[in-house]
Amino acid sequence: QVQLVESGGGLVQAGGSLRLSCAASGRTFSMYAMGWFRQAPGKEREIVAAVYWGADNPYYADSVKGRFTISRDNTENTVSLQMGSLKPEDTAVYYCAAGPINKRPLLENEFDYWGQGTQVTVSS
Repeated sequence: QVQLVESGGGLVQAGGSLRLSCAASGRTFSMYAMGWFRQAPGKEREIVAAVYWGADNPYYADSVKGRFTISRDNTENTVSLQMGSLKPEDTAVYYCAAGPINKRPLLENEFDYWGQGTQVTVSS
């Protein structure tokens, strides 16, 4: 069982930066793939980024490549999402998720545990 708690959301102007963090409970954090998803009003939840063992070969959605960076700290049981060059279309509730690392999950239904979400609002 893994419990996830996100933090770091807020209001930022276009072009600005934000850093989201997700703290995970449990002693087996390193055995989970970690992902960040987002859901904008009226839209389906979509994956933003995912990280597997260490920081090797992370996944990024095309819409955030070059602007966002996902990282994990297996000693602190945290995963972070550094977001830069933010755009109004990045406005959404951002969710942290954990899934089985051996399956390299990318789809929403491949992740088993979810945080409660944190709101990110980018003003134009």
